[in-house]
Amino acid sequence: MSIRCRPAEKGLAKPLFWTDWNYKMNMMSAGNALASPGDIASGDHRDYARIGDVAKQYGVTLRTLRFYEDKGLITPLRDGNTRLYSRRDLSRLRLVLLGRQVGFTLREVKQMMDLYDPANGNARQLRVVMDKSERQLSRLHKQRDEIDQAIHALKELVDGARSQLGKLKAA
Repeated sequence: MSIRCRPAEKGLAKPLFWTDWNYKMNMMSAGNALASPGDIASGDHRDYARIGDVAKQYGVTLRTLRFYEDKGLITPLRDGNTRLYSRRDLSRLRLVLLGRQVGFTLREVKQMMDLYDPANGNARQLRVVMDKSERQLSRLHKQRDEIDQAIHALKELVDGARSQLGKLKAA
């Protein structure tokens, strides 16, 4: 399994699974110091990333980013045909990638992100995240048990085949 890293913050890159939903949700507030849409019109793109840079930084394809945009998971600004990703978009993208990494559907990820409500403390969002995460954790444990059983069965099969081949060679 490959481990994607989030962009360096204060010089440290951390694997996605080390991140914390509350941190990410706080990063999505509208109060982030971003350029205004007027700055986009004037060509000031300093606080925005272009699609190619985002794709390379996060290890996803351009098509994936466009797909996430079509699904309403991220909403980059447009300057002509150029997609410009804000810090909010990048935070949302990190959440999408984290959600996919742990097995959530895109629908589940969107549902959890859409519950973001900093004015009310995000209690509802955190309850939903906790509930969905506990259920997903249970599913993953069950899958791991099934995989362990399959590995055991395959090892027995290989050992049996190896034993049979040894007997054939000895005969």
